[in-house]
Amino acid sequence: MDLSVFFAGTGGSVPSARRGLPGLLLRRGGDAVLFDCGEGTQRQLVRSVGLTDMSHVFLTHFHADHWLGLPGMLKSFELRDRDKPLTVLGPPGTRKLLESMRFVYGRLKYPFEIRELDPHEAVRFDDWAITPFAVAHRGPVSFGYAIVEDVRRGRFDVELAASLGVAEGPDFGRLERGETVNGVTREQVMGPDRPGRKIVLSGDTSPCEALRVAAHQADVLVCEATFAEEEAERAALTRHSTARQAAEIARDAEVRMLALTHLSSRYAGGEIRDEGRAVFERTVVPRDFDTIDVPFAEKGEPELVRWDAERAPA
Repeated sequence: MDLSVFFAGTGGSVPSARRGLPGLLLRRGGDAVLFDCGEGTQRQLVRSVGLTDMSHVFLTHFHADHWLGLPGMLKSFELRDRDKPLTVLGPPGTRKLLESMRFVYGRLKYPFEIRELDPHEAVRFDDWAITPFAVAHRGPVSFGYAIVEDVRRGRFDVELAASLGVAEGPDFGRLERGETVNGVTREQVMGPDRPGRKIVLSGDTSPCEALRVAAHQADVLVCEATFAEEEAERAALTRHSTARQAAEIARDAEVRMLALTHLSSRYAGGEIRDEGRAVFERTVVPRDFDTIDVPFAEKGEPELVRWDAERAPA
């Protein structure tokens, strides 16, 4: 099943000509989930992959650059005659925030729910889950999120099954389903369980142990890098991270790829990438509309795919 992260906005605090405000679309098979919705996010989506009928919107915290685009998007769904349910989730206070903006988006005809989450309260989907964890940023509660697939069953060893006297065809299917065939059990011919994929989003945060723990052996860590190391004092004051600090977390957590985002408009991106790579080689700095494809570990490494404007919907 395909799994990817699409970057609708990779800037921080204020938009620039090159980077929009935070918005990240997770796509897994037919599912689509949005994380944060900064000002202009719906326009960014319309210009690129289309205004997807995502089922859930997860907010990391309540600074305006992470949610100000949400009321307008909720209204746009209404005007498009959406009938699919939509749930907005976030830290305690999410309901108060959205209710205060009700006069903007009005009464919605499609099913709409607001849910407030506690740290480590998993939101289950069919065979995967999204779990918030508290990070170290300004304000009452700020979340990062861990997206984790369930463990997968091991591979069926066709050659071993045949060598044990199981005939190819229906007997293979019976064996895979757990039946004993000619004295052979499934456990004898199945390899060890395989981990599902894992993507971790830092939200806005200064370096913290919660992020290191959550990111352990993630396939992709999407981490804020608002500043370069030369601005480490300012980063600490505002409770953000530098590119070097994010790379140190990725290195220590043994992730497969680090994607740096939430860049201050003072940076073009190359200097942030180079600072990260000096510590952790598998560092990338996505631009708006770029995608990271995340295959299963046995099929290859995560890949940053640069946006091709020719693919944009008419």
